[in-house]
Amino acid sequence: MLSRFLLRPSSSIICQLNSTSMSSVQHPVAVLGISISRPFMTSNQLKGIDDGPERDHVNYPRPKRLMRSPPVRFGVIPDNWFRFMYHKTGVTGPYVFGFGLVTYLFSKEIWVMEHEFWGGVSFFAMIIYAVKKFGPVLNKYTEKGLADELKALNSGRDGDIQRNKNMMEEEKTAQWRASEGSKILFDVKRESVALQQEAVYRERLMHVYSEVKKRLDYQVEKQQVERNIQQKHMVNWITNRVLKAITPESEQENLKKCIADLKGLAVKF
Repeated sequence: MLSRFLLRPSSSIICQLNSTSMSSVQHPVAVLGISISRPFMTSNQLKGIDDGPERDHVNYPRPKRLMRSPPVRFGVIPDNWFRFMYHKTGVTGPYVFGFGLVTYLFSKEIWVMEHEFWGGVSFFAMIIYAVKKFGPVLNKYTEKGLADELKALNSGRDGDIQRNKNMMEEEKTAQWRASEGSKILFDVKRESVALQQEAVYRERLMHVYSEVKKRLDYQVEKQQVERNIQQKHMVNWITNRVLKAITPESEQENLKKCIADLKGLAVKF
């Protein structure tokens, strides 16, 4: 009975096999001891099968490879061990626990301090010195080599990304020119047309002013000419009337009167 259960494939696998098109490439896969064939599936499909709809990605995330080693204390003890005990024992708890554990091992002679022990202490001291002395230089060298290798590997992808970014920027610029740039161009054209209309208006206004001024100047000159003609005619008329009114007898009388007036003035002065 148990062997039948182990040899029978699960219903979820059968449903997955039935839902996938059988026209794709077939690969034999062993399921619970039975060699069966199922279609080739993409990484997204495999990810959905591996994770499942009930997987808690918040509390149980998928493990990721660390690019840097986690921090340690005393060269070998992980730092998270100390932090794990902080909530229970406080800051000094891990140190007291470690010191007490070492003291217990020494006192019960579980850890015997023979000559090989001191050889191990010397060996680890040399290792620690080498790590502290040459570790940063070696780390810098390896990091530089790794950075160069990653740069060489990612150069093609980075170039494609940069080209795509440039194309996106050019597309944004073209869209801006098509939308905002056209609006600005239309505003400039409207302002140019308004300036042209203002110039034509001012030109016509100046033309009206000059024409009105010409007509007013013509009226002023006309009045002055008429006044001069009237004055000249009046002077001529008066002169002619006076000349006509003067007779030889009155001219003799006036001449005598003038001579008498001159003599009277001569006697006084």
